Amino acid sequence: MEDYSKRAKEQWGQIAQYQEFEEKTKGVSDTQQKDVINRFMLIFTEFGKIKELDTSCDTVQLQVKKLQDFITENYYTCTKEILSGLGKMYASGGEFTENIDSYGGEGTALFTAKAIEIYCK
Repeated sequence: MEDYSKRAKEQWGQIAQYQEFEEKTKGVSDTQQKDVINRFMLIFTEFGKIKELDTSCDTVQLQVKKLQDFITENYYTCTKEILSGLGKMYASGGEFTENIDSYGGEGTALFTAKAIEIYCK
């Protein structure tokens, strides 16, 4: 997580959402941070359980909304534009895809990205 935080600060440290992220996470203990991360990753476990459904169905789209709301509540205001960008990152391969798939099963990151794409249209 430290590595992710360092890279995020380097890449997005000057934008408003990063400033909001820093404000929301200021004073959060390591234990609290781990709890938030675990709850965040459980959302992908839930995506994995429904990945056989059509990405446009209500169940899947409500899961995308849950993801967006979680990010907004715990990190920064997650607009549809930002969520769309996150979806692309989730499916781009590498560690984001691997981490998501490790929680939801193979193909979860791509499924989530497709569902996000529909949600954001």
